[in-house]
Amino acid sequence: MPAGATVTTTYLELSQDDGSAHKFYEVTVADCVVMVRYGRIGATGQTQTTTFPTREKAVAAAAKKIAEKSRKGYAPAVPGQRAPRAVTRRQVSSAPSTARAVAPVLWRFRTGSAAFGIHVDEDRCWVGNQAGDVYTLDHEGTVLARFGLPDGVKCLVADDFWIYAGCDDGKVYDLSAKLPFAAYDIAADVDIFWLDIHEGVLNVSDRSGGLTVIDHEDEHQWARRSQGEHAWMIRADDRAVYHGHSGGVTAYRPDGGGQFWHTPTRGGVLFGWQEDDAVYAGTAHRVVQRLSKGSGAVEATFVCDGAVYSCATSPGGRFVFAADAASSVYCFDRDGTRLWKLGTGGGSALSMQYRDERLYLVTTDGSLVCVDASEAAVTAAQQGSVPVARDVKLAAALPARAPATAAGALAAVGQVPAGSVVVECVQDGGRLRVQVTTEGYDPSWNVQFPRAIREPGARYVVDAVHAASGGFYRVRGDIRRLL
Repeated sequence: MPAGATVTTTYLELSQDDGSAHKFYEVTVADCVVMVRYGRIGATGQTQTTTFPTREKAVAAAAKKIAEKSRKGYAPAVPGQRAPRAVTRRQVSSAPSTARAVAPVLWRFRTGSAAFGIHVDEDRCWVGNQAGDVYTLDHEGTVLARFGLPDGVKCLVADDFWIYAGCDDGKVYDLSAKLPFAAYDIAADVDIFWLDIHEGVLNVSDRSGGLTVIDHEDEHQWARRSQGEHAWMIRADDRAVYHGHSGGVTAYRPDGGGQFWHTPTRGGVLFGWQEDDAVYAGTAHRVVQRLSKGSGAVEATFVCDGAVYSCATSPGGRFVFAADAASSVYCFDRDGTRLWKLGTGGGSALSMQYRDERLYLVTTDGSLVCVDASEAAVTAAQQGSVPVARDVKLAAALPARAPATAAGALAAVGQVPAGSVVVECVQDGGRLRVQVTTEGYDPSWNVQFPRAIREPGARYVVDAVHAASGGFYRVRGDIRRLL
């Protein structure tokens, strides 16, 4: 702020009793400068600063912002009087590995902060850490892009084309376009542990062992309280939602109509993985257990030497991989025979994913590690032969893409580019919905669209929309305002 400037500050909060909002908005005017600070209550938040030609214009712009927020339910408040959102950062121990050698690591990328989030698709590897950094790399370890999110990344999940990051600020960010945005805002009384998304439906497991299901419009569908606590596993498919907690694994009907089965596990569940016909639960009592999706029956048990932080399999469960609290990674065959135990070459693997004969780990020391998991490499590792790992370097001055938090943050276009789709905000029974106006699309279907950038009557241009099985459209690519 300018030295000696006359400063006025207005602080507002939106904290609803049902926990669906827990946010603040602060506007400070100092002469010709307007600084806006916003975020979840109790956090530092993000800031935006704008300079105007005169103080009068600055005051008018600030008043407009305050009025907009007041219409949305924000009210004057005193900073610090409301408690911040409950956030549990996973506290884990990580001891050095006692294994005789390191796993067949091909390359390693260090992010600088403990990492939980991982997703690997056909083109890219994604890693998200507790500093809020998300990096994308190609399969050979070249860093392609970086996102800077407001809070620590709990996990990264994919739903067809779309990539989502669940964060400690209670938001789930869509990272599928160049500019990320908040697609879901989870109620403040839900202390998020893990997330999964299937056909646009968000499934949230939490500290108390609860399960919350939220539809594509970011509106609550149903919730269940499990037989345990500390629910670190949530996986979903067309048949069921598989919820792992301290009491075992419970399979629920996707519509919330009840449970299919419940299976106690050997120890509380710390991680979950799914294949077409089975789910795998890694537990605090040093095992991974394979459960039938149809009946919940335990089909096989894979024994490790420490608490299992993560697990994954090759297709069909040909190989089963696990990582423990002592920085080791294990490989088993389908029937539970241990083939090897080797070090990760870094910290303990908090999450992992298998794809195309490679095993990707993210660790307590913030590394994304690529392991050769081909049959030949597995056999060679049994005989003590592993490659020399390559350390990946971060490209200098790689810009961090921050989320769009208001319509004004979007790029604007004066006409519709060829092949693009136009969507419009419309009032629907007191709610602001988004529908497609381009010909050839069903105008009665709603569009999954970030609430933070919706404005009454506003029109937007998107690269494409795709029909989802639930009777709605999902945006693909960048979002721009149509002037």
